[in-house]
Amino acid sequence: MEESVMANATPAPEGDARPRMGRAPSTTQGELSHVAFQLFLERGFAETTIDDIVRAAGIGRRTFFRYFRSKNDLPWGDFDVLLERMRAHLASQPEEIPLRDALRLAVVEFNRFPADELHVHRERMWLLLNVPELLAHSTLRYAEWRQVVAEFAAARLGDRPDALEPQAIAWTCLGLSLAAYEQWLAHEDADLLALIDESFRRLEGAWGVAEGGSR
Repeated sequence: MEESVMANATPAPEGDARPRMGRAPSTTQGELSHVAFQLFLERGFAETTIDDIVRAAGIGRRTFFRYFRSKNDLPWGDFDVLLERMRAHLASQPEEIPLRDALRLAVVEFNRFPADELHVHRERMWLLLNVPELLAHSTLRYAEWRQVVAEFAAARLGDRPDALEPQAIAWTCLGLSLAAYEQWLAHEDADLLALIDESFRRLEGAWGVAEGGSR
C-alpha cells in the first residue's frame, strides 16, 4: 500500500541484468513496486514476468528477491512496514479509548494515502481483489493484518490472540474494510476514509460494552 523508502544501497553489478542507460536502478522496495505496478497495468499481471520487472527497474533477479519473495508480493508494496506502523499506532492508544474506536481510528489511518497516490491505490486494490492469481496470496496478507488486530483486541480483553473473541473482532474489521473498499472501487467520487469510518460506525451497536465502556 503507501510506498516508503527503505535503505537505498547501490547493488553490486550482477550478471543477469544491467542497469539501463539513462536510468538509475530502482533499488528501494517502494520504487520497485511502482515499476512493477506500471507493467501490470500495461501488460496484465499474468503476462508480466519477474524478468520483465528487473529489466524495467535496471536491477538483477538477486536484487529483486532481496525485497520481495515473489511477484505476488509486489502489489502490496511496503505492507510489512505499514503493519508495524499500525501495531505501533494501536499500542499508543490510551486505555480510556473504547476498543471499537481505537480499531476504527487505526484502520482509517492505515488506509490514509496522499491525494496524488489515490489513483494508483485504486488500481492496486482492483488488482488485489479481482486478479485470480493474487486472490490466494491476498488471503495470506489479510491473515497478517488480522493478527495485528487480534493481538491488540486480546490485550484489551485479557485473552489470547487466537481465542474466539479477538479473532472474531479481527475478521469483523477486515470485512468492514473490504466492504468499504468495494464501495470505493465502484464509485469514482467516493471518499475511501469516510467509507471505512462509516462502515465501522454502522456496526457499533454489535460491539457491545465491556466494563468501564472499554469495548
